[in-house]
Amino acid sequence: MPASDSDQKDRRQNDPWSATFWKGRRVIVTGHTGFIGSWLSLALLELGAEVHGLALPPTSDPSLFAASGLEGRMAHRIVDLRDLDPTRQAVSAAAPEIVFHLAAQPIVRQARQQPVESFATNVMGTVHLLEALRGTDSVRGLVAFTTDKVYRNREWPWAYRESDALGGIEPYGASKVGTEQALDAYRSSYFQGPRRLPVAAIRAGNVVGGGDWAADRLVPDAMRAFAAGEVLVIRRPQAVRPWQHVLEAVGATLLLGRLTLEQPDLADQAWNFGPREEDRQPVGWIADRLASAWPGGRWRHEPDEGGYEAGLLAVSSDKARSLLGWSPRWTVAQAIDSSVEWYRRWHEGEDAAALVREQMRAYGIFGG
Repeated sequence: MPASDSDQKDRRQNDPWSATFWKGRRVIVTGHTGFIGSWLSLALLELGAEVHGLALPPTSDPSLFAASGLEGRMAHRIVDLRDLDPTRQAVSAAAPEIVFHLAAQPIVRQARQQPVESFATNVMGTVHLLEALRGTDSVRGLVAFTTDKVYRNREWPWAYRESDALGGIEPYGASKVGTEQALDAYRSSYFQGPRRLPVAAIRAGNVVGGGDWAADRLVPDAMRAFAAGEVLVIRRPQAVRPWQHVLEAVGATLLLGRLTLEQPDLADQAWNFGPREEDRQPVGWIADRLASAWPGGRWRHEPDEGGYEAGLLAVSSDKARSLLGWSPRWTVAQAIDSSVEWYRRWHEGEDAAALVREQMRAYGIFGG
């Protein structure tokens, strides 16, 4: 059935990639030196936003932040959100209209090895940012990344909805549950009434894409191994995850950022963003796809019994699909293939920022 004129108008109004909406708008991206933060910052710059970044230095070498030349294109500040006063000062100086909060310790195994640092970063870093926003009158919207791992995982065969119970039984998930509880507390205690500040929380699936060089993540581990002519080692090939390309997460983030200003009552809640049901695949399937896309790529299974790791995790995006009209644009096969192409061409000497722009256009934005 053809879309009605009103439906088409609604989609245009909610277009997350609208340069008309973003041009000249002052935004903060925390964690802009990380993988998703770099893609988000590059997208915002392409759309004409005035981007201010608060983060620690990149944790990997190479990093997409450095490879894409972001430091010279945005207002880059080294700020540790675990320190309240510098966080307040940086937010006040930037005077943003929208804040995207991505700064975090995002690695599950690292959280198991360094729980104190992970809780301090993910929980208290968020609390300090929220405190800074309380004293910054310019801010009209906050979008905060948490994770799909905030749900109390019962290894159910169906996908978790936003109304399902939260609960982490390992440090990473628990620290992100703490992040969500801090967001809820500030939302209800301080950001209602005259000082209304809508707080949208994103629970995204496993995000893949070019320019991720973090340790203990499947795609960057594979790209490092294959580029060195080594065999990729897989811990749990049967574990199922909701894989999606980073541009799905960036688009969802921009969509909620726009809605915090235009439809604050709708934006002011938690949202799942994940792939279609048929695109939830086991680690072994992803490893096969990665290896087939990289000449000579190989992997093997070496069990690791240390620590908890979910065997099955899936999130339902039904709410975002129904209320926001959102749906993923790329299949998991497209997400993996485009990721491998990005790394292969970067290894061949192509420019990182140009590769990001090219894939944004292939994804269907910026007139692509």
